[in-house]
Amino acid sequence: MFEHEQVVMRTGPRTGLPVFIAVHSTALGPAAGGVRMWRYPGWRDGLADALRLSAAMTAKFAAAGLSNGGGKTVVALPEGTELDAARRRDALHDVGDAIAALDGAYSGGPDVGTSPADMAVIGEITPHVFCRPAEAGGSGDSSPHTADGTLAALRAAARHLYGTRSLAGRRVGLIGLGRVGAHLAGLLAAEGAELTVTDIDPGRRRAAEALGAAWTGPDEILGADVDVLVPAALGGVLSERTVPRLRCRAVVGPANNQLAAPGVADLLHRRGILWVPDYVASAGGVIHAVTAELHRLGPDEARARVAAIEDTVTGLLDTSSRLGQSLAEAADALARRRVEAAA
Repeated sequence: MFEHEQVVMRTGPRTGLPVFIAVHSTALGPAAGGVRMWRYPGWRDGLADALRLSAAMTAKFAAAGLSNGGGKTVVALPEGTELDAARRRDALHDVGDAIAALDGAYSGGPDVGTSPADMAVIGEITPHVFCRPAEAGGSGDSSPHTADGTLAALRAAARHLYGTRSLAGRRVGLIGLGRVGAHLAGLLAAEGAELTVTDIDPGRRRAAEALGAAWTGPDEILGADVDVLVPAALGGVLSERTVPRLRCRAVVGPANNQLAAPGVADLLHRRGILWVPDYVASAGGVIHAVTAELHRLGPDEARARVAAIEDTVTGLLDTSSRLGQSLAEAADALARRRVEAAA
């Protein structure tokens, strides 16, 4: 049974590029989610990404207790495509047209391949965007808040495993030093964590070493002897092939779609590895942006909702321990209950 409320499939009139908007659910409130501009082998791969990511956004908002549903936009670029400034602007305006046609049922924010500045360009067409730059009236880059939320999830996991929320002295393997990963690395270094870091871009090694982090290759970090593995790059890192290599006690990170297949969550649980679902650990950025821009609440409330991720994870850990189930099962059940109650 098709579970999405509506899916928009348009050919951008300015660019000819395929634009997909998947609105998974508005049971809890208007849908929200990122605008992804990425290269795919074919347009169907972009559509599949939009469907998968929008469903994850519903779970993310429901688990966080926010009155929003899940949505996602994907502009599916053919492999090898490079957009010059003019064509990129046209593509963003194509997105703006598609969002505007939904008349408030969905609002878009930054995602892979887009930025707060891009949201300001989309905002020239429709007001239904968030995370525009502060000078354009928005809440700006969500990356620091995503990192803050992941740190909150890490504190809850640490308390569960070690009896203290402190991360001082914990061995942490961080995968990816992009916008979120770099912020999170700084926070973890300030906490006194022992960092081992990798990124597919070797040019980021200097930034890692400036934090006192050890550097390793992308293929080596999955087998690193660490307390916690933190995926902070693109998804699919946890699979039937990679999970047997893990030597950590927990996986907690902000990367979306960490599981190559849903059954991998059970494999992690059987190995005794605590996995905090990515849609819980990565929620800080969108929680902050939606609270500040769509719900129109103040900065203190926005920060408090991000910090509450620690309480959310603690509650899920209590539930999973009491019922003898994985954290993924507890989180899925919580999200499902809240959506069904609203519907």
